[in-house]
Amino acid sequence: MHIKKLPAVLLTAIMLSSCMNDKQAGLILYNGTIYTVDESFSTAAAMAVRDGMILAVGTTEDILQRYSAEQSIDLEGKFVYPGLIDAHCHFIGYGKSLLHAGLVGTSSFGEVIGILKARKEKYPSEWILGRGWDQNDWEVMRFPHRDQLDKAFPDNPVLLRRIDGHAAIANSEALRRAGVDETTVVDGGSLIMENGKLTGVLIDNAIGLVSKIVPEPDEQDVIKTLLQGEANCFAVGLTGVHDAGLGYETIDLIDSLQKSGNLKIRIYAMLSPGGKNYEHYLYKGIYKTGRLNVRSIKLFTDGALGSRGALLLEPYSDDPGNAGLAVSSDKYLREQCRLALENGYQVNTHCIGDSANRWILNIYAGILKEKNDLRWRIEHSQVVHPGDFRKFGDYSIIPSIQSTHATSDMYWAGDRLGNERIKGAYAYRQLMEENGWIPNGSDFPVESINPLYGYYALTARKDPEGYPEGGFQAENALSREEAFRAMTIWAARAAFEEDEKGSLEAGKMADFIITDRDLLIIPLEDIPTTRILQTWLAGENVYTADVD
Repeated sequence: MHIKKLPAVLLTAIMLSSCMNDKQAGLILYNGTIYTVDESFSTAAAMAVRDGMILAVGTTEDILQRYSAEQSIDLEGKFVYPGLIDAHCHFIGYGKSLLHAGLVGTSSFGEVIGILKARKEKYPSEWILGRGWDQNDWEVMRFPHRDQLDKAFPDNPVLLRRIDGHAAIANSEALRRAGVDETTVVDGGSLIMENGKLTGVLIDNAIGLVSKIVPEPDEQDVIKTLLQGEANCFAVGLTGVHDAGLGYETIDLIDSLQKSGNLKIRIYAMLSPGGKNYEHYLYKGIYKTGRLNVRSIKLFTDGALGSRGALLLEPYSDDPGNAGLAVSSDKYLREQCRLALENGYQVNTHCIGDSANRWILNIYAGILKEKNDLRWRIEHSQVVHPGDFRKFGDYSIIPSIQSTHATSDMYWAGDRLGNERIKGAYAYRQLMEENGWIPNGSDFPVESINPLYGYYALTARKDPEGYPEGGFQAENALSREEAFRAMTIWAARAAFEEDEKGSLEAGKMADFIITDRDLLIIPLEDIPTTRILQTWLAGENVYTADVD
């Protein structure tokens, strides 16, 4: 596959044809398999693009006869798909995390300490920050203690977020600076103690007691990390993301970077609630450009299952005295939903536990009252009581899922939930069938940014090593076509953008990727290792893989 000027003979033929129909394209792709992901999931062999938009798709003969273009791609039998869209992630948070120590995949807290020491030596700073630890991956699956941090970093404040962002550990210096001690109380959060003393572990809203005093990074450093994050996204085929919870200042920064041409990736920004955020966006209505869309708010009901902050109807099977945390009040959630409705905004609410899902399903139902096209979403929809699934369909509520959560959590989720309750967890097929469609994301940086991992998890229900044989609760797997729609056209639909992107059809944005493997046919186990050869956004080549 290569981009080139067309051969003289072929160019002459096209020019003669173009004299008859005067159809000039900026780019032609031909001689490949193009998965359009249209209503019938049809394929084509060629596509014409002009000014960042798709002119037509069809056979190679048809497109070359109808259109002329100086630039072309002979696909040489390779495969083209719509640009992939992550329907729930934290793009800005991912970018900022590149400034901190990466702790994903660590096998012990001792290994975490070692990484922090090496980073401090290489990048000296007052605050030591990191993210990605997960005690469930350690031989001793217990929360860490601040004692080890205090010994290693007695004078530097340390704050390390758990992989899900719903728990963190701070050392004594950080707690001292934040004024946090054994008498501190916080709504919607908890401070873990042993023998009446703080361990340093903070759950949900308690994290904010320390994070609020962490100095903000320099704006230029943030911009650099966002551009690196964008490059990383393009390399795995992502052309669009739904960023789950941003303030107005960050959205303004995104807008300015996109308008200057520095930031290209398309972003569906969910607005964090709050007076100033609402004054700048919600009260002014929907804000839409070619690359930025602001028309939703992001709410929270509970924490995460891994840190036992998910709100359950009954206590945790492995922690009988704990049923999780409500991080917002019922009154507050209802007020925010009403404000969104009055201003034409979508509501997207984080719900992990079965109690949290029932709670917000009932709030939504009371406001929506019947089937509708407002597309209010429940982010994660992770554990649902059997009696509550039908409410998604009855009130057109969209379950926004992250399929790699199932294959990351499956090793320990049964311990948290027990043999019966686990049956309603990560039930993606059952959720999809309520409305006939479902958007899929990753929640990165909680999970990998690679959307093919999510595609694999959604179809195979296995981890990258092929475990378990037969798949985790395989009855809730989706077909390849359904799974591909979930990260293209259905993800676009979840953002009210299905008429402009998510499929390769005439009149839509020319966002697409190219691979040398057929993702709809290759063995499932080959999906995670499939490489994106090129990523195109608005007809511009934004990523090309290195040639082996």
